[in-house]
Amino acid sequence: MKLVLASDNKNKLREFRTLFENFGVELISKAESGFTEEVEETGETFAENARIKAEAVMRATGLAAIADDSGLCVDALGGAPGVHSARYTGNHDDSDADRYNLLLRNLGGRDDRAARFVCSLCCAFPNGDVLTAEGTCEGTILSAPRGENGFGYDPIFYLPEYGCTSAELSGEEKNKISHRGKALRAIKDELK
Repeated sequence: MKLVLASDNKNKLREFRTLFENFGVELISKAESGFTEEVEETGETFAENARIKAEAVMRATGLAAIADDSGLCVDALGGAPGVHSARYTGNHDDSDADRYNLLLRNLGGRDDRAARFVCSLCCAFPNGDVLTAEGTCEGTILSAPRGENGFGYDPIFYLPEYGCTSAELSGEEKNKISHRGKALRAIKDELK
C-alpha cells in the first residue's frame, strides 16, 4: 500500500518512515506525491486538524493519506501551546529554540510544570474509510534545555520515569514511548 504523509516536516517524515519500516507500507512525502499546497489547519483540536490535512491530501492525490497534528500541552498555561505548538511565537518560520524559550518565559517561576505531548492521527482513504488514533506522553517542563536529539520542545520535556528529556533519548528509545509512536502503533493495528 502507498500512503502519503500529509506534512512538510522532514523530522516527522523520518519518524513515520522508521515506525512504518517492515510493515508493507510505502510512505511517501507530500512533495513526492506532487502535492505542494499548504493545508490550512482550521480545527480547534488535534484530531480535527489531522483529519482536515489527511482528507485534503487524499482528495488532491487520489492516494490514501495519513496526517498527524501534535503538540505540547502545559497544564499551568491552560493547555497552551496546544494546537498552536508549531506557531507558538506567531511565526511558523521561527526556530524550535524560539518556541521553547517563549514557553519557558511564559511559565516563569511556576511550580506546576506538568505537561504532555499529544498526537492525533488520521488516515483517510479514497473509498471514504477513515482511521484515527491518539497517543500521549506525560512529563514535566524543565527550566532550561537539555539534549541534542529530537526536535520541537523535546529539549525541555522531561520524562521523570526515564530521568532525561526527550532530546536525550535515541530515536529508537523515543519512538517506543513518544506520543507519535503510541499513536502510530495504534493506527498500524487498525490498518492490519
